[in-house]
Amino acid sequence: MRISSIILSIAIAVTFSGCQHNKSPQNTTESKMRIKKEDWGKADNKNVYLFTITNVNGISIKVSNYGGIITSILTPDKNGDMDDIVLGYDNLNDYIKDTPYFGCIVGRYANRIANGKFELEGQIYNLAVNNGKNHLHGGIKAFDKVVWDVTSFKNEDEAGIELHYLSPDGEEGYPGNLNTTVKYSLTNKNELVIKYEATSDKATPVNLTHHSYFNLAGSKGVDILNHELRIDADFFTPVDESQIPTGELRNVAGTPMDFRKPMIIGDRINEVEGGYDHNYVLNPNDNFGKAAELFEKESGRLIEVFTTEPGIQFYTGNFLDGSLKGKNGIVYKKHFGLCLETQHFPDSPNQPEFPNTILKPGKKFSSKTVYKFSVRKG
Repeated sequence: MRISSIILSIAIAVTFSGCQHNKSPQNTTESKMRIKKEDWGKADNKNVYLFTITNVNGISIKVSNYGGIITSILTPDKNGDMDDIVLGYDNLNDYIKDTPYFGCIVGRYANRIANGKFELEGQIYNLAVNNGKNHLHGGIKAFDKVVWDVTSFKNEDEAGIELHYLSPDGEEGYPGNLNTTVKYSLTNKNELVIKYEATSDKATPVNLTHHSYFNLAGSKGVDILNHELRIDADFFTPVDESQIPTGELRNVAGTPMDFRKPMIIGDRINEVEGGYDHNYVLNPNDNFGKAAELFEKESGRLIEVFTTEPGIQFYTGNFLDGSLKGKNGIVYKKHFGLCLETQHFPDSPNQPEFPNTILKPGKKFSSKTVYKFSVRKG
């Protein structure tokens, strides 16, 4: 659990001059959020929409009801120049193809489940296997590849969309009809707030997260190795050769996994076989608090991550290999984006020592994560 008081950190105000397209608009008498809905194609014979949400500071987010995918986040740098800080595509068809989970909702179970199976209440469940011998990110056609029901909302201080999906009993091998709601909102405090809720009529594992690949340098076509990262975690969960946790909680002290103080990602990444792709055990606090900070010095862009979750997966885009061409024609090479996925631990259904991920009938799964955008000079 995390400390809620930390979220009252002082927001950095950014003032913009001029009205060029690459600058945030001037503050005017308009004080309300803006949200625009447009047709974006079809998937599974269902209508897909793209919503553009803009706050009074000119920060904007584009999000679709296909996979709950955030396709764009425009934020200013320290000079007020706006740029897109997430990887992705310009059109729906590219997202429908096999992509590395750019910007999507991940579920029913984020991360890996060993050998695609688990035992629950005396019954063994066999899940879809899509990552070697393991189950990854909910399976073959999981929450990232379905069209969600969607409604939009707006008030003076926030706007966003609410997504709903009923995952039927047996989908990808999971038990129970799982009713899931995900609410994205952008606030005038420059926060992207993601709230997850779910209920089920049978006991079932649930572990939901968001999978944006961030690059705070924007669309310059450079990697993230010069980004500075801090993670509030004394321990991580080491993994075997197939990325399944061994069950150990290992201290980060004296290892390249230690991000308790801000560290440049590229300084030690070569000491980590394959690059960073590890679950961090967030230090316990009360209910909700800061998990991580990500900073890029040249742009001055800063993201603070707050969550109710006990873990965060830090992934450095190790499997990007130059085969994908994204927005603005940029070829996504190794380490061109990084993920900070708030979550429960991988393979928890098979590891009873880990925090419990089983949702039982009559109970509600509830989780909240906030990405707060600002700038810092120096």
